[in-house]
Amino acid sequence: MDKNFKEEKFTEVVKFTPPLYKQRYQFVKDLVEKYKPKKVADLGCADCRLLWMLKFCSCIEVLAGLDICASVMKEKMHTLSPLPVDYLLPSERSLTVTLHHGSVAHKDPCMLGFDLVTCIELIEHLEESELKKFPEVVFGFMAPSIVVISTPNSEFNPLLPGVMLYRHPDHKFEWNQAQFQSWALATAKCYDYSVEFTGVGHPPTGMENVGFCTQIGVFVRKYPQTSESVQSEKPTEAVYKTVFKAVYPSLKDEKYLQNAVVSEVIFTAQNIKHHLMSKHEEYDDDPERKSRFQPSVDSFSDCLRKLVVDQTMEPFVNGNEVYIPLVTIFSFPKVNRLSGTFEKLCKLIAGKVTLSSDGSAVVFNTEHENE
Repeated sequence: MDKNFKEEKFTEVVKFTPPLYKQRYQFVKDLVEKYKPKKVADLGCADCRLLWMLKFCSCIEVLAGLDICASVMKEKMHTLSPLPVDYLLPSERSLTVTLHHGSVAHKDPCMLGFDLVTCIELIEHLEESELKKFPEVVFGFMAPSIVVISTPNSEFNPLLPGVMLYRHPDHKFEWNQAQFQSWALATAKCYDYSVEFTGVGHPPTGMENVGFCTQIGVFVRKYPQTSESVQSEKPTEAVYKTVFKAVYPSLKDEKYLQNAVVSEVIFTAQNIKHHLMSKHEEYDDDPERKSRFQPSVDSFSDCLRKLVVDQTMEPFVNGNEVYIPLVTIFSFPKVNRLSGTFEKLCKLIAGKVTLSSDGSAVVFNTEHENE
């Protein structure tokens, strides 16, 4: 079997499932799940697909993207905007997403303070002058706790159909495994990082020496960055242009928290009232059972039965009005978790929910309910 026939055979079988770009993004997502960073920046974010994927990671509170091509970002940046459901059901965490137009060869204070920086298929697009500045900007200036860099492995190229020199016409270079590892180790040593090598896109069986289709370096900073070192490097003015910013609704915002608490209080109180009235009507229709009516014993659910521990917590009917004690409502797990304290609950629902004269119970008037 000659060399050309051998390569042609492997070209036909090298198909990645899922697609290689999804494997790269999943690698980053798995890393996020492992290290739980709060602030993540994606350099060379292009069409924002990785950022869109990461916005669903519950640990992340700040997402930033940077790209030299503003038009590519603007085409897809709408996918990073909050949806109507985000306003209807605000998350407990805060989330801010920002996109910047600029070069990774320039320093900007907006990129300081990130826990994780990703550079997925970026460095091979850099001119030689930009690549020389890149380590100082990312590792020296930004200095995040973790940096992930992925780049094509040129040793895999003969196994890919249609690849003559580089995989993309905009690539300025493509390194083999030794070249990437040499650059990465030197960079890590210079800026006090450790680096581990891995990748995605396994080679065909019997050709393991070729390595992954995409090679990846995971850099971890050895020592915490001091505030003095950050301040000494901080430029005096911004050089990036912000092209997009979205602040997601969050329960950390008093406005959204109040809406959530009021909705949950009304929902809980209405459920208690429904079960209370059903039982009340049942006993009204049966005089013999009426004397045995005890709202706290057989109302709402087993949960309510367990929560009502004394008479002051018992819901009751008085004429056309139903009274649901706030202490009972506060005892329900979701109301309790949202409010935090009983005092905070009272503050949040003040003026938003009809209360008894002493403010101790939610009141419903049933007089016109069935009209």
